[in-house]
Amino acid sequence: MVVSTNSADLTIALGKKFYPFLEEKDVVIFQGALGGGKTTFIKGILLASGYRGEVLSPSFTLVKAYKKGKITFYHADLYRINSDDIFTTGLQDYMYSNGSVTFIEWGEKIIKQLPTYINLNFSYKGETGRYIKVSSKVLLSKRLKRLNNVFLK
Repeated sequence: MVVSTNSADLTIALGKKFYPFLEEKDVVIFQGALGGGKTTFIKGILLASGYRGEVLSPSFTLVKAYKKGKITFYHADLYRINSDDIFTTGLQDYMYSNGSVTFIEWGEKIIKQLPTYINLNFSYKGETGRYIKVSSKVLLSKRLKRLNNVFLK
């Protein structure tokens, strides 16, 4: 499935729509070019959760945690990490853990090692627009149907 957005505000709105779909232990992979809208989409998810702080890509800190209620959202950015070094960073301690949802920017570096994930691949649509291709590995058909409904509303 591919959805499109024409501005940063609409990308945030799509992130907000995506939030109710998420479940504890989900791992969401974000792929796309620098400035492609990945962090903007994550900001929308976090806003929908009730988080009101600043949301920045953790390019230099690797992982940023956002706690809201019973869920901790872990936001990882693997842009500066070699594929061979990823699992020496402790990232696996967050993924699939109780009370967590994990967002991984530049997750294509580890996607082959993950047992399940939701994949959002961002590409440019002009200067301000984006296409977002949504796919998954091992999502039950019931959840996949819910995911389609999230973006088709």
